[in-house]
Amino acid sequence: MKAYVFPGQGAQFVGMGKDLYDNNPLAKEMFEKANEILGFRITDLMFAGTDEDLKQTKVTQPAIFLHSVILAKTLGDQFKPDMTAGHSLGEFSALVAANALSFEDGLVLVSKRAMAMQKACEATPSTMAAVLALPDATVEEICASIDDVVVCANYNCPGQLVISGSVPGIDAACEKLLAAGAKRALKLKVGGAFHSPLMEPARAELAAAIEATTIKKPICPVYQNVSTKAETCPETIKANLIAQLTAPVRWTQSVQNMIADGANHFIELGPGAVLQGLVKKINKDITTEGMQ
Repeated sequence: MKAYVFPGQGAQFVGMGKDLYDNNPLAKEMFEKANEILGFRITDLMFAGTDEDLKQTKVTQPAIFLHSVILAKTLGDQFKPDMTAGHSLGEFSALVAANALSFEDGLVLVSKRAMAMQKACEATPSTMAAVLALPDATVEEICASIDDVVVCANYNCPGQLVISGSVPGIDAACEKLLAAGAKRALKLKVGGAFHSPLMEPARAELAAAIEATTIKKPICPVYQNVSTKAETCPETIKANLIAQLTAPVRWTQSVQNMIADGANHFIELGPGAVLQGLVKKINKDITTEGMQ
């Protein structure tokens, strides 16, 4: 069974999507429509901007979404997913690809999400850190022992977690995690504490926009970050999408459930190859491929 997966923030690169734009009339039309919706030419920044341009949250999130979704839409009848999933931001791409959300609505929500997250980051200095080679339970225990806000934010694959929280909280947690035997506990260059309680203002802001958006039954199950299960009910999908900003991305558990439900071929659509690597670390016997 084929599972199509969609990357999140961090996979961007200058030149992403340019081949699609140049060689596919439908892609060109969709990119131009995106420029109109966003009110600025995101294509100029994607195709010929700088790394700094692409690092701006208001650019990064829509850029990755556009690359992934337009790629899926240009596959036409070739795109026959048995299931889809996306990592964090990628969940919006997965929902549009599975026809649960329209392209236009998905782009508007992603843009609002980026702005709301940016605002929350500016309100409270916060950060994230990658933790390698410790059991999940140990990382969870250490996070819970810190007085400041620190939580597990991304369960990427066994032995690779990302924690999220206040700057003093993350510093204290990194010290304890290294003492407990972590191979690495390294702060990431991110704007704030994504997927933590510190994103509550962004969650509240985005909730109203998601509630007002039409979500239909997808053409195949979408495995969501919050529940890790196959979801097809529009109301459940909405609730999980709203909860996603302050809840952890349970990628390991989602992929394990997809495999248990029959997925044996994972195809990553969009920039980079991060998810292919994570899927292989979760189960080395699974076939993976990427499309850019």
